[in-house]
This record gives sequence, C-alpha cells and structure tokens, in this order.
Amino acid sequence: MKSLFTFFFSLAMKLSFSQGQTVNLAYVDRKVQNVDVSSPDSLAQKLTSSYVTDLEKLRSIFRWITENISYRTKNVVGSRRSIKYMIEEEDTLSQSLNERIAVEVLKKREAVCDGYARLFKILCDYAGLRSEIITGYARSNIDRVGSYFKSNHRWNAVFLDSSWHLLDVTWASGYISYGDQFIRAYDNYYFMTPPEQFIRDHYPEDSRWTLLTNPPTLKEFYRTPFKHSAFSKYSIVSFAPAKGIIEASVGDTIKVELTMGNSEKHGIAPDTLKDDTHILPLAFSLDSLKPVFNDDKKRISYQYTINSPSVEWLNVMYNDDVILRYKLNIRKNKEE
Repeated sequence: MKSLFTFFFSLAMKLSFSQGQTVNLAYVDRKVQNVDVSSPDSLAQKLTSSYVTDLEKLRSIFRWITENISYRTKNVVGSRRSIKYMIEEEDTLSQSLNERIAVEVLKKREAVCDGYARLFKILCDYAGLRSEIITGYARSNIDRVGSYFKSNHRWNAVFLDSSWHLLDVTWASGYISYGDQFIRAYDNYYFMTPPEQFIRDHYPEDSRWTLLTNPPTLKEFYRTPFKHSAFSKYSIVSFAPAKGIIEASVGDTIKVELTMGNSEKHGIAPDTLKDDTHILPLAFSLDSLKPVFNDDKKRISYQYTINSPSVEWLNVMYNDDVILRYKLNIRKNKEE
C-alpha cells in the first residue's frame, strides 16, 4: 500500500497445509472473478462450497471482497490511511448488525473499514470459519509519528489450522490516490500477515489481539519511526534510533543504523511503483539518506548533517526503497 504494493507473496505459489494438502492460491484467486453478488449466505456458499480446506475458503472470501468492494472516499479526508469508520449500535431487529451492514455493502459495492470487516466476518460465519472483528489504532499518515490518536480502524482475525491469524481486507483492496480516488490494487501483504509485521501499523485496543507474547506498549507503538512497506522486504533485525522523533540542532550530525539478518536479501529489486498515498504537503520539507555499508554488509550506517532548520522529515533509503521515516524537531539555535 504505502508504496502501492508491499512485498508480494507470489500468487502462483502453492502452500502446504498442515493436514498434508496442497493449496494453490492462484487458482482460488481466479475463481472469484466469476462469482456473482447475492445475499451474504448464498455468496458465502458460492465462494466456499467447492473447496475442501479452510485456507481455500478463507482465501476465496478475502479475494472476492478485495476484487469487488471499493473503498468509499466520499466524506473521507486525506489518504486511505486516514480511515474513518462509523460504529452503529446494536438494536432489537432480528437481523444482526453485521448482517445488515454486510447486506448494505453488497448492495452498494462500497464501504469503509467497518463495512469491510463486518462483511468479511459474516461471510466467514456462513462458511463455518471462526473469525473476529478487531478494533484499534492504525498508523496512518506520517504525522502520526509521536502523536496520540483514538481508534480509527477495524480489521479481522481468523482461526485457521489451530491458531489465530491477522488480516486487513480494507488495506489489501487498494489505496486512495493523492486526488482522493480509490485505486484497486491488491496487496497480499495483509493476508495472514505475521503478527510481528502486522504490529508495525496496527495496534488493537485489546493487546491480546497483537498475537504477540510480549507486545509493545502503546507508547512504544506511537513513538517508533514510520516503517514503509519496503521495510518488510528486507531482513531488518534492528534499527537505531528507536524513537521516531529526533531532537537536534543545526550543525548536529544524525546517525542511523540498520542491522540486517539475511544478507541474501540485499539483492531484492526496489519497488517500481512509488508511494503516492503518503505524499507530504508542499509546506513540508524532507531529505533522504543513502546508506554506507560496513564490511560485513549486515550493519548499515547512515549519517546526516543538519544544515537547515526547515527540514522536518528524514527518509532512510535502502536499495532505492524508503525503509523508515523519522520526524525531525530541529532547534534553530544550537544549545551550548
């Protein structure tokens, strides 16, 4: 998303299921193209009845939504990351709130994250898949670094193969362009994303839904640098500074360091499609850093000397990809 696509798992890949079955996700993806819209229960039946494994059923539901539901941009300000959702109260109607919203989403073929998550949930219910709707904080625009904000997003968790997995069907569906238009562009990164990667831009209100043994505190989540999607392409073990806001003065030299775990990934090609969902307002000023490799090529260092108080953001580059973005708070007069 942030770079239009995060790293892609190959759609032609075949996954080995724990029961010994092999699942071809590309085949499942192709089949959803021919499934017509109908009521939630009949749609779930059409999407899943021909499959044996729960992974195939899950994939079919997920990919149908990403291919057929558009993000509603009307009355939404900013990029797709500035997602607003509307929580409606349960009432005494016989039809559940999830069901009613799912019906409405199928009728209009558009939704915000609340509608995406509820449609996914109700289709999973009809397919016999155990799932939950997760409410929490989404690290959206770059101005979120170091700022505090309220719950602004919904996503899902699904119980598959004896464990829970995290998904975001909204963010997998596409992105909102700088011109506030929804662009459908499937992003496989948000399908069963490993928890240690998902936490980089999703923090649930209930920290148990991080699915991490030792989840970061919310304060830690807020204050880390903004990790672009390309961060996930490389085996980055650690980075410094750990805080996303760097306090400095004109004349100071900032040092940034990355530690790489697998040097074989250094040859990955950079993204050809550049990020336009996080375009900075023209009033902002940023600089970008290219790395200086150490001898072992596992520890990568950067240096940046502040020559102007006007620079507010610092992009850390690797292999021509933006990896991290830091916020600079520069004092005009260097303290003695």
